[in-house]
Amino acid sequence: MYFLGYDVGSSSIKVSILEGQSGKIAASATSPKKELEIFAAKSGWAEQKPDTWWQNAKAATAEVLSKSQVDPSDIKAIGISYQMHGLVLVDKNMQVLRDAIIWCDSRAVPIGEKAAKEIGGEKCLKTLLNLPGNFTATRLKWIKDNEPDTYRKIYKAILPGEYIAMKMTDKICTTPSGLSEHIMWDSSKDGLSEMMLKYFGFEKDFYSEVVPSFSEQGQLTAKAASELGLKAGTKVTYRGGDQPNNALSLNVLNPGEIAATAGTSGVVYGITDKPVYDSKSRVNTFVHINYSKEKPRYGILLCVSGTGILNSWLRSNVMDNMDYRSMNELAAKAPIGSEGLSIMPFGNGAERTLENKDIGAQICGLRFNTHKKQHVLRAGQEGIVFALNFGLQIMNSIGVKVSKVRACDANMFLSPLFGQAFACVTNAVVELYNTDGSAGAARGAGVGLGFYKDFSEAFAGLKSTRTIEPNEKICPQYKAAYDNWLEAMKKITG
Repeated sequence: MYFLGYDVGSSSIKVSILEGQSGKIAASATSPKKELEIFAAKSGWAEQKPDTWWQNAKAATAEVLSKSQVDPSDIKAIGISYQMHGLVLVDKNMQVLRDAIIWCDSRAVPIGEKAAKEIGGEKCLKTLLNLPGNFTATRLKWIKDNEPDTYRKIYKAILPGEYIAMKMTDKICTTPSGLSEHIMWDSSKDGLSEMMLKYFGFEKDFYSEVVPSFSEQGQLTAKAASELGLKAGTKVTYRGGDQPNNALSLNVLNPGEIAATAGTSGVVYGITDKPVYDSKSRVNTFVHINYSKEKPRYGILLCVSGTGILNSWLRSNVMDNMDYRSMNELAAKAPIGSEGLSIMPFGNGAERTLENKDIGAQICGLRFNTHKKQHVLRAGQEGIVFALNFGLQIMNSIGVKVSKVRACDANMFLSPLFGQAFACVTNAVVELYNTDGSAGAARGAGVGLGFYKDFSEAFAGLKSTRTIEPNEKICPQYKAAYDNWLEAMKKITG
């Protein structure tokens, strides 16, 4: 028996097939081979075409089936992970009304600020666990205010993963975790927020039936099965946003457990059983995928939007498309602290840890007679680590303590420099695993189907690839470099 997992990101769509009994990945595939295009008609905007996700999901499915030679009839369930906070609008015929506004779009920041002021920040935090901020609901309000013709045609306002599930099943449903992403989940009432519906003037019908993250959420239609090369009737049994799903991929489900990822954006995600929150919403609290009223689980999410995208920008614009391994080797030739050069990696829209300010990326302390390419590369990697640690101090202030972190052995963690800098600056042991979002979604599908009796059984096949411990000989140098970076940032932000 096999399970199929989809990870619908803003860079690509990855698909994995998991063999249920062994818990091993039979094959994986990614499409496209280059990063998906993000459209920015104005500064701070970010949009993608949902149909592009679907077309690449089809291409990746065809490739993974070819690689694995698995009979589609042996695939019993599908799980879906997706980029969080995106807004997809569909009409009554389930046709997309406009391009999706995705997670790194900043246009709705003023709407969120106004909502927090008018509703009251404390009231928002106690009911929503966040300030309205720059999330899916505020993006929908932007549509209402600026594109009334589109707004009038809306049947459902859905997340990217709900769009993919809709294309597969012709059914639209959401989850508590999904509504929490919208900032439309009332934690005090365990349901859709009437307060936000009333404030924004949204139709209640814009939001779909709420089902558990691990449950049957529809079956493949004959049309979708034909397009994907799968068997009609295959069940969709799990769905989760990319960061909760990344935590699932690493078996991070219970209080005190911490997951991290360093892809396009960088995230640290800690689990608690208490509805705690940051008073300024610089880190965000969401309902976790294994939440229930009887056994509450919340994910405290720290996000630095400019992470791997900074490394990618350096590769394309400074390093003449040098491969990442060579970039990592060159960066390691510069000393810790990059001889006073600091980079603020805040160039991918509004940053939550900076109270939704969009200060752009900054290079500080550049000396023309001292600094070379290796210094810039090292300062970029260190700057990402320092920005994450800055956010971790906020998490620590609300009771999320970090001593051990689980992460996928991928993306920025492939850099030895990055991994050691992260361990030193955070003073945490980092456990790396050979898994990813699509593998996690496939395991989630097995849980949702009921194939696994519990989560421990689902993760029996998950093994750590390596561990990074703080190197006490060099940690003081990293901490001094962090202090230098922090001073530079304070001058910028005031």
